[in-house]
Amino acid sequence: MIIPSPSSRVEPRPIPGGGPQSLAWLTRYGRTRSPDAEALISRHRRLSFAQLDDEVSCAAGALSSFGISEGDRVAASLGNHVELVVAFLAAQRLGAIWVGINTSAAQAETDWILDDCGATVLITDHAGIAKAVGRGSALRVIDAEPGRHHSEWASAVARQTPIEGAHPDPFAPAAIAYTSGTTGRPKGVVHSQHNMLLPGAALGWTEPDPDGRMGVCLPLTILNLMILGPIAALQFGRPCVLMDRRDPVGIAEWVRRESITTFAAVPTMIHDLLTNPSVDQADLVTLRRPGVGGGSCPDSFKALYEHRFGTRVSVSYGLTEVPTVVTREQPTWPVVPGSCGRALPQFEVTIRDDHGIVLGPGDTGEICVGPAGEGPFAGVYTPMLGYWNADALIGSPVRDGVLFTGDIGHLGPEGDLFVTDRKSDLIIRGGANVYPAEVEAALHTDPRVARCCVVGVADERLGERVAAAVVLADGAEIDVDDLVATCAARLAPYKVPERIMFVDDLPCNAMGKVQKRQVAAWFC
Repeated sequence: MIIPSPSSRVEPRPIPGGGPQSLAWLTRYGRTRSPDAEALISRHRRLSFAQLDDEVSCAAGALSSFGISEGDRVAASLGNHVELVVAFLAAQRLGAIWVGINTSAAQAETDWILDDCGATVLITDHAGIAKAVGRGSALRVIDAEPGRHHSEWASAVARQTPIEGAHPDPFAPAAIAYTSGTTGRPKGVVHSQHNMLLPGAALGWTEPDPDGRMGVCLPLTILNLMILGPIAALQFGRPCVLMDRRDPVGIAEWVRRESITTFAAVPTMIHDLLTNPSVDQADLVTLRRPGVGGGSCPDSFKALYEHRFGTRVSVSYGLTEVPTVVTREQPTWPVVPGSCGRALPQFEVTIRDDHGIVLGPGDTGEICVGPAGEGPFAGVYTPMLGYWNADALIGSPVRDGVLFTGDIGHLGPEGDLFVTDRKSDLIIRGGANVYPAEVEAALHTDPRVARCCVVGVADERLGERVAAAVVLADGAEIDVDDLVATCAARLAPYKVPERIMFVDDLPCNAMGKVQKRQVAAWFC
């Protein structure tokens, strides 16, 4: 069941650019243009566009033989391998609804997602099979251990003849992306095939890269990564390399072996790639501009990045509910300190007050995302379809076709977006608002601070007090008084952290987002 997003939007326009309008036939588009060109490369297999199209057709037949039809939920928990992408595309061809589950998810989180979405099948590896033991007959668990030619999945695909599949509505539910659950139970954001095709088309329009070789090292079970990786690459007939290692040496090996030109990463991954003494920097010669997202970028990181790659970090802003990227900096634009860039062509970004009234440049309020009103992508964007199986009391973040993100920020005079914080992260100390991001930015002015996380800690008198967990740079030494003085020089007294804890690392999810609930628990 979907808790729908009410919307008064008009019927959306087709995606411009001449590319596919449906994920069901994404592989057919590449096959028509370049049948023998490489499409997918992974540790165990390499497929051309023609081979990929055939395999997806056979995989759709395999899913059908397992009883999957339009609207059924197909869950998968696999690493970055061909089997995962083929299963995703096969589900889209049948009009089924895809649910990715991170292989590193805890047992309780995996159980929650499977129960919430009501999956009919789970396609997984040996580790995932162990997690699914005891779930009963309502869920069919399919062994798809990568590289095994006689697994249940491989055998089922091999014995099928290609089928045409259905012709699903591209605006119908096609995938559920579960949020990270930093404020409670994960919520399932429902997206259509149209939603998933639009980001790649827009990025291809603004940042064409005809000779690019895209790699993906972050988990493809995260829907945003599936969209920005294989979907975007296949839309434009480019190969996608499915990288199964995320350590610096492993990433460098993939880059060298497959001449990868770009991949999406969180800042810590790039930092480690450029500073790890075991990485031969010659292996990175083909990398032109790796993407960076999922975390803050201190000035020291930006300088290191530009020194190595000869271009600035392109800071971006995005979220699961969109899906993916909303704004992005362009390296050729003038530097706007603190900005996340400007809206991509399919969006109009506005800042609104608590009553939904649009505010002017410089005014702080809630960041809202709606369809562009002009240009080639005018009226093309459609918001999320709703939350899956959510309590109706939660409500929808979409009002009149506009997504209210829950993030706080403001726009500059040229449309540059500045993100201040999450509404839910706001610390209210003695009735005064404290935005954690502002305090974190003050802490980062000390070069000895590698990473930090600011949270509110319950206090009987003030309601909340400001606390900070700090990770120091390698070899750095500092005491609490120094950091307090750094903050006091830049912030009002009520914003200065009253408790500072030095830690070895911060708990993060797969996208590099700090799990603030866990950090807050350290101070209890």
